Formats: sequence, structure tokens, C-alpha cells
Amino acid sequence: MAEALIAKLRQFTPISARDERALRELSSGHARLYEAGAEIVREGDALEAVRIVLSGWACRYKRLPDGRYQAIGLLLPGDVCTHGVGVVATMDYAIEALGAVTVIEIAPAAFAALLDGSPTLARAFACEEQQCAALQREWALNLGRRDARERLLHLFSELFHRLHDIGLTQDNSYDCPLKQEMLADVIGMTSVHVNRVLQALRREKLIELRGRQLTILDRLALERMAQFNPSYLRLGSVDAGSGID
Repeated sequence: MAEALIAKLRQFTPISARDERALRELSSGHARLYEAGAEIVREGDALEAVRIVLSGWACRYKRLPDGRYQAIGLLLPGDVCTHGVGVVATMDYAIEALGAVTVIEIAPAAFAALLDGSPTLARAFACEEQQCAALQREWALNLGRRDARERLLHLFSELFHRLHDIGLTQDNSYDCPLKQEMLADVIGMTSVHVNRVLQALRREKLIELRGRQLTILDRLALERMAQFNPSYLRLGSVDAGSGID
């Protein structure tokens, strides 16, 4: 279950066999399975554990008092859900499972001991937190300045690179559980508008979407149209290039 986490941290620094064993031992601890639609954490909850996604997809979101909400991040296998344990008292966002999701919950003392015992892992997790911040900045740019087509192309590119880096792509395809309603929430558009853009991308033979399987038919063209630069995903990495031919 620790494979995605190990692959994620290897983006930033080489992981020794000793560190890998420590991560596997950590991941074999208290894990919880959440079904689709379940709240993993609620806004206002006490921040008492480091949570890491081991499998499945989840969504960070903020909700207004009248019920409207905005997706503010997608959590994939290997991602830390809750940063700031020991510094931040309560959650200022919520997290919902988008399908079956397994999350490991780590006591702050155990996580601190892991980092104290390995400067390499301490650096890797620090880079992971910086990547999370970089994702938020890129999403802000996406919502504020890109048009609907660019937003969707950029999201598909980002997801491809994030999943490729943890070994969850097949050639130029990946499993994408996001329904049109969720895609609309993520890119700040209506579901109808998203449907129109998806149909146009299919007609132009840029993507193919069959059930949950998304295939990027011309990845270089798609990334060029999205003005996608993957460097923000690899802050602190020993190799800040795309990592993909």
C-alpha cells in the first residue's frame, strides 16, 4: 500500500532501502477505508493526525454557509491530506472521498520520529508540502486567467503528470473517476459548458474518454494549448524537468 507514497517522495530525493522500510512500516499502521462521498475530514475538525492517501482519489473543498462550495484540490495516492499538524489547530477546509479511498492516519509523535530519524525523508516531505502549495497557486491561475478550454486541458495535463510520477498511467492513458459535475466544480464552470468543451476535444482528436479511462491522443499538442509547464510539480526535485519523453 506504500508504493504510491514511496514513488511520490522519490520525485524529490533518492529514497534508501532503510527509508523505504520505514515508510512501509508507517503505512501498515492505522488505515481507514472511506466510501465514495464520505467526509474524510470536516472543516473545523481538530487537526490531530497526519493523513496520507494510500489509494483512491479525494477532493479538498470549501463551503459557503448557503451550501455552495468550491473544489480547491484533488488528492491522489501518495498525497498528504493534512499539513500543519502541531502548528494548525483546526481544519479550514474539508476533504471528501471521490470513490473508495484508503487513508493512513499517523500520530504526530510517530511522524515527528520518522522525520527526526531521516533527514532524507524530512526533506522529501518538506518538498511534498511545497508541491501542495505550488498546486494551489497554479489552480488560482487556472481559475483566474485561463479560459474554459485551457482550464480543462491544463487539468488533464496536470493529472497525467501527477499519476505518471507515481506509476499510475498506461502509455498516455489514466483512470479518471471525475464525473462532469466534479470537473465543473474543479475548473469553475457549469456542467453544460464542460460537456461542450469535452465534445470539442473529442472531435479534434485530442482526447478519448471511455467510462473512467481518459486517453490523451496528442499529449504534446494538448500541453502546448494549455501552456502547461510541469516544473511547479517538482519544486525541490533533483531533476526539475518533465521526467517524460
